[in-house]
Amino acid sequence: MPLSEHEQRLLEQMEKALYAEDPKFATALRQNSGTKPNRGRAALGVIAFLLGVLVMMVGAVTSVIAVGVLGFVVMLMGALLTYAGFRGKPATAEAAGDGNPRHPSTKRAKPGLSSRLEDRWRRRRDDN
Repeated sequence: MPLSEHEQRLLEQMEKALYAEDPKFATALRQNSGTKPNRGRAALGVIAFLLGVLVMMVGAVTSVIAVGVLGFVVMLMGALLTYAGFRGKPATAEAAGDGNPRHPSTKRAKPGLSSRLEDRWRRRRDDN
């Protein structure tokens, strides 16, 4: 269902207000995150998960604990691989915001979300 003209104007006003209040955050939302799902990795993860379930079932039927544990480990690894495949990963380290890990001076400690929100709240309250 399309938005009405009034709703579109409200949405545009909210977008402009967001840009005015926090342009860095708005730009980050607008830009492509640089992540791309890897469907091949996800498919491999699903296959590994199902294979792990099968091996775990064989371990349960044969009462061999080591085979059941191996099946569980394979199943867990398949689930993690599937998650990683759908999540994607950043194209570069700069896109992830990691910088150069060998030089701690390039990594700045950012204040937590709650402290930033509290600071904003205080600034709004002080302005009024």
